[in-house]
Amino acid sequence: MSVDFQSAIAPLYQGLIVSCQAPVDSPLHEPNVIAAIAQASVNRGAVGLRIDTPAHIQAVRQRCQVPIIGLWKQQIPGYQVYITPQFHHAQAIAQAGADIIAIDATTRERPEGETITNLIEWIHNELGKPVMADVDTIENAIASINAGADIVGTTLYGYTEETSKFSPPGFELLKEIVKLNIPAICEGGIASPQMARQALDLGAYAVVVGTAITGIDLQVQAYQKAIAK
Repeated sequence: MSVDFQSAIAPLYQGLIVSCQAPVDSPLHEPNVIAAIAQASVNRGAVGLRIDTPAHIQAVRQRCQVPIIGLWKQQIPGYQVYITPQFHHAQAIAQAGADIIAIDATTRERPEGETITNLIEWIHNELGKPVMADVDTIENAIASINAGADIVGTTLYGYTEETSKFSPPGFELLKEIVKLNIPAICEGGIASPQMARQALDLGAYAVVVGTAITGIDLQVQAYQKAIAK
C-alpha cells in the first residue's frame, strides 16, 4: 500500500499536541467527555490530539478534524509492553479514526513473539498509517527508525526499568533523537508553557502535553497532597 504518510504528520510541525486521557476509574473516562476536552483543546489552538482506546478515538474523530495519534493501552499478563502492544490493537484504533498509530518501541518482550519491525510493517502495509515510536532511550530510538518508524517520541523516558532513575521530560534524549533527522516529538513531563517552548527550541517537531492540561484527577490529587502537608 503506497500512502503519503507526510500528509498526516506535517500539520503537527512546531505545534501543541494535547493528550486527552483519563484514568479508567475517573468520571472523565467517558467518550463524550474526552471528545469535549479534545474539542476545547483544538478550539484553543492544538494542532493534534493523542487519544487512548477505540471508543475515545471514535468519539473525538466525530468532533475534531486535526490529526489523532491513536493508541490503546493494554495490560497483558507477563509483558511490560502496554502501548498498542499487538497488531489487532492497532487495527482497532485505525478503524476508529486514528491518523497515526503510537506503539511501544522499546526492546521489551512482546506478546506472541511479534517484533517492532513486523508491527510497523503491518501498520504501514495493512492499515496505511504512519507510526509513532514511543521510546525510552536513544538506542531504542535508532532501532525503531531502522524498523521503519515515521516519528519518534520521548514518551517512555523515565517509565521503563532501564530509565527508572530519570524523570521526564527527556530533554537530553530529545536532543539526541533530533540528530537522527526524523520528526522527534517531546512527550512526558511537560508541565508549563515555558517547558513546551524549550522542547521546540531544542528541535522537537512538536510537543505533547497531557496531565498539565487535561489531567484533572492527578492535578487535584497533587494540590490536595500539598495542602494536606
